Amino acid sequence: MAPRRLPRGTRKDPVSLGYAVERKNKQRWEQIAKNCGVSSAALFDVMVETVELDANGRPVWFPDTEGLPIDTA
Repeated sequence: MAPRRLPRGTRKDPVSLGYAVERKNKQRWEQIAKNCGVSSAALFDVMVETVELDANGRPVWFPDTEGLPIDTA
């Protein structure tokens, strides 16, 4: 069964995300969306609209550091 998408024309100001992400993370996101029965774009919108933020406007689950522990080497 195809994922539920928002009806055409219901987005007020649609844009396309041009982020380069790890393939495995994109595939995982798509699987999570599929498990929810929605498109990956619809899942993204719900996540952004409902993410819990701390007093500094950062997600409560984000590491309390200067950023993500990404190896830049």
